[in-house]
Amino acid sequence: MAVATLPIAPTPTIAITGDEIELLRSRLRGRLITPGDAEYDDARRVLYFTVDRRPQAIVCAADARDVAAAVNYARDHSLPLAVRSGGHSLAYLSVIDGALVVDLSEMARVSIDPEARIARVQPGTTSGDLAGPANAYGLALSTGDTHSVGMGGLTTGGGIGFMVRKYGLAIDNLLSAQVVTAAGDILTASAEEHSDLFWAIRGGGGNVGIVTEFIFRLAPVSQILGGELMLPASREVLRGYLDYAASAPDDLTTIANLIYAPPAPHVPQEHVGKLVLSILVSWTGDIAAGERALAPLRALAIPIADAVSPIPYPEIYRFTAHQAEPHAASIRMMFADELSDEALDAALSAMEQASSPFSLIQFRGLGGAMARIADDATAFAHRQRRYFVAVIGLWLDADEDAAVHEAWTAALWQTIRHEGCGVYVNFLEVEGPDRVREAYPPATYARLAAIKWRYDPRNLFRFNQNVSPAPSHSLLTFAQ
Repeated sequence: MAVATLPIAPTPTIAITGDEIELLRSRLRGRLITPGDAEYDDARRVLYFTVDRRPQAIVCAADARDVAAAVNYARDHSLPLAVRSGGHSLAYLSVIDGALVVDLSEMARVSIDPEARIARVQPGTTSGDLAGPANAYGLALSTGDTHSVGMGGLTTGGGIGFMVRKYGLAIDNLLSAQVVTAAGDILTASAEEHSDLFWAIRGGGGNVGIVTEFIFRLAPVSQILGGELMLPASREVLRGYLDYAASAPDDLTTIANLIYAPPAPHVPQEHVGKLVLSILVSWTGDIAAGERALAPLRALAIPIADAVSPIPYPEIYRFTAHQAEPHAASIRMMFADELSDEALDAALSAMEQASSPFSLIQFRGLGGAMARIADDATAFAHRQRRYFVAVIGLWLDADEDAAVHEAWTAALWQTIRHEGCGVYVNFLEVEGPDRVREAYPPATYARLAAIKWRYDPRNLFRFNQNVSPAPSHSLLTFAQ
């Protein structure tokens, strides 16, 4: 099987001796896993079966002090440091050969204050872990589109979820966070404390620190009108979806996928394996008003399947549960304001020649609450973009040739990329520094680099979509 490599400059590896390992272990409340331990192979495994990395040691952190101890140890011993939350990193940066890995997956505590509508959430918590307890109080947070995505990586990248048009990004509901810096300090970041750090963790990825707790404001959402509306795939249907999705009432958030219809109880057998447009629907308002809001989508064509109904909010993750199964993927993503007929035709044509029956092309209508926050309010700055577009070559057999699927993704990407404007940092693979700059407008990039210089001048936190630290005066020209 093909094994993922990291196409960036290698980091010199310094071997950790047995005595040093024991020193680190003595400083931890959590576990330290090394290559000789029985659980090592399970601990280094991530969602993608193409990744086979061998870190020197894995710190399964129990709390912020463990994270700080690992950071201090890596810094003082000049060790490469990787951070893993849910293991969904599309760039395969959760586990690095020869590194010390800080694994946050066991830090998964959720505490709900129903009166204040606040959730305290640790970074190893997943979207599903939070959705259930919050729903018990009639509350919710707009998070990821798969139940197994870790909140650490999701939130620091922005968090475009199932309620983004009504309640904004996950970071738009972040009140404060506990952050471990490269100096090993444990800080509180909020609008009042370390506000520059607070700005940077809201969209800047893992560049400036490791978040060990989030405090979120929750929305009063218990039941939604949600599920899957499946329509025939055509340019007219795609155009109709795009025209409506970004201008619909705010309560309506949708994710549309060009896919081959899977076998599912609500999909007629005669349509299984046929190319369709699957629209995942989340309406957060009055149910009767939601039915009216869905009418324009249902009118685009005679639905192949209509599994949209009133459901508890956590039930929406049932429609994306398959995304948590081991797989491999080649992804290119862009934001866009307009998509030409030629781009839609190219997408349809590519799907007709897909290298895998599991590949897909995703379109999301944005706007709403996400767009009503100033671009410079957070490090996530692409708030005015109308559409989210992702080409996803996906396969489930580890013996398949990755190059075939990567070529399929690349071919469509080269055809449509000129219509894009920016990229979501959470949907970047390791694509080079120019693509990282596309995730941040020039002024945003300059500000993020300056904050990086303040909190991580030696770039300890570099296994991410890396922004190199730079003092602000050296970036004035670039920022203008």
